[in-house]
This record gives sequence, C-alpha cells and structure tokens, in this order.
Amino acid sequence: MVRLTHDPIDYHALTEQVRRPHCGGVVVFLGTVRDLTGERVTVALDYEAYAEMAEKKMAEIEADTRQRWPVGDIALVHRLGRLEVGEISVAVAVSCPHRAEAFAACRHAIDRLKELVPIWKKENWADGSTEWVHPGTGG
Repeated sequence: MVRLTHDPIDYHALTEQVRRPHCGGVVVFLGTVRDLTGERVTVALDYEAYAEMAEKKMAEIEADTRQRWPVGDIALVHRLGRLEVGEISVAVAVSCPHRAEAFAACRHAIDRLKELVPIWKKENWADGSTEWVHPGTGG
C-alpha cells in the first residue's frame, strides 16, 4: 500500500495493517520533523509532491522491496502540506517472516523513497527564512 496524505499518519493502524500470522518481524520507520537542521532552528516543514509520479515511484519501490525480501505486507505513506516540529512526515511499515529481513526491507524502502520520489520540502526556520530542498539531498 502506498499513499500520499494531508492527514496525520496513524502509525498504529499501519503497523496492524502489515502484521501477518506468518511474519515474526514487523519494522516501522517514522520520519519526524526535527527542531534542528544542522545548526538552524526549524519551526515547520512544508511538503509538496508531483502526486501522480510520486505514487508511481512509491509503487515501484513497494514492488522492488517485495521482489528482494519475503514481505508479508508493506505500507509507505508520506504527508503533504505544513507539518510542525514532532509531526510524522513519512512512515514505512514492513512485515517479514524474520526480523533481519524486515529491517533490511524497511531500510531499503525508506532509502529508495528518499532518493527517487518527487517530494520536496520547504524548511521554515526560526529566523523567518525558508529554503526548498528535495528530501534526498539531505537529512
């Protein structure tokens, strides 16, 4: 399952969604808005995406991850819009028969999402300045 949303990410529901009786490992990665970017104080992030292409790339990542590991289920969700410090911007949940596979699959999925998916973030700093960046280029 892949999804872009403007709503808060319910990571408890995502975890339950990917759990399977034959999978002993469930790994969840949550990317959250942190209060520092380097030495600059962050007050919020704004996320925008080329939605059609982003969902297509996310689906490709899901398929690639399923091909490489014995995935029971997988979910990739990314928020769009304005997010405050502490809010969850991205979640990846993966279940596999064993923990090592689940960790490897989850790491692969989030790393590829950050590299390939056309989602951009605008850093909003405490000094009032802003900057648009592609998430794969940093942090």
